[in-house]
This record gives sequence, C-alpha cells and structure tokens, in this order.
Amino acid sequence: MPVTVYSKPSCVQCNATYKALDKKGVDYQVVNVAEDATAYQHVVDLGYQQVPVVETPTDHWSGYRPDKISSLRLA
Repeated sequence: MPVTVYSKPSCVQCNATYKALDKKGVDYQVVNVAEDATAYQHVVDLGYQQVPVVETPTDHWSGYRPDKISSLRLA
C-alpha cells in the first residue's frame, strides 16, 4: 500500500507519525513540502494547511493520528 507523508523540517507531529508508521511496519515515502512546491499545492488542494498530511490510496488526514495509523492494513 503506497503511503505518502507530506512533511516539513522540525515538525514534532511529523516525527511522531514516522515513529508510529515504523512501529506498525508501514512503508512510506516522505515528501518535504518546504522544498517541493507541487507537493505543497497538492496538500492545499486536499484542504489542509498544516503537516503532516498522510495520504493512502483510500484516505488522507492531517496531523498525528494514531487511530488512523493503527487502522492501516498492510498489503
């Protein structure tokens, strides 16, 4: 399952999200919205103004959401 975490440097909630994804064994890609204008616009288009934004094939959310992470099904 492709999971993308849109992030920025020095983001406490982003770091917590990485740790939770790692603990669950989820493979994910990190995209730094501070360096990637297209990714930043994608996050804005999804309706978010803060990071992290986690996007899966069927869902997306903003912020550190252990409930959402624990409900992810591994492929």
